[in-house]
Amino acid sequence: MNYQVELEKILSGIDKNNKPLLFLHVCCAPCSSYVLTYLEEYFDIIIYFYNPNIDTSDEYYKRARELESFIGKAGIRITNLIIEDYDHSEFLSKVHGLEHEIEGGVRCKECFYLRLKRTFDFAIHHMWKNNTDASRKIYFCTTLSISPLKNANLINEIGNKIANAYKSTDGEYDIEFLPSDFKKNDGYKISCELSKKYGLYRQDFCGCEFSKKEVVVNDFV
Repeated sequence: MNYQVELEKILSGIDKNNKPLLFLHVCCAPCSSYVLTYLEEYFDIIIYFYNPNIDTSDEYYKRARELESFIGKAGIRITNLIIEDYDHSEFLSKVHGLEHEIEGGVRCKECFYLRLKRTFDFAIHHMWKNNTDASRKIYFCTTLSISPLKNANLINEIGNKIANAYKSTDGEYDIEFLPSDFKKNDGYKISCELSKKYGLYRQDFCGCEFSKKEVVVNDFV
């Protein structure tokens, strides 16, 4: 499936005077740069920064601060920015036994699920806490598909699986996964240009110690 085409179909039907609410999981400022500039005119966006895969608290909060800085510099219109407390143990527990898997394999699949499920859970909690109008269209999504190294099909499959598995049966809430492959239409290229324009810190590894180790090995080879 061409998820970019599916996204464009949804965007074409949005009433900009009655924007849907989007809970957007963000992994870092560079990846979010294009995605936010692309989607801000279609959605009221709540950014959710939850990335327990990142190997150290210093790196975690560095990426969070860079995200805040970009939003301010670029004048991105958002509803809220949520930065979760750092807890690397959540990631390590999720991928226990998968430490020696290759980058992009089963370990990454579990990591995607962890972050997307938490985004979905946060969306529900936010709706209940803030008495969000149940008739309003609500989506959740992630910036992860902008990376050429990330499997967009897998990310979309996981997102849809979560949305379908935890769909409300009593009509109390209806949260859909927003299909995406943000690297399409030069999305990744534009994100690189925006990173350069705003002087964003671009990390050279996804986040976890296992991805960092693979970068070191590949550079050595």
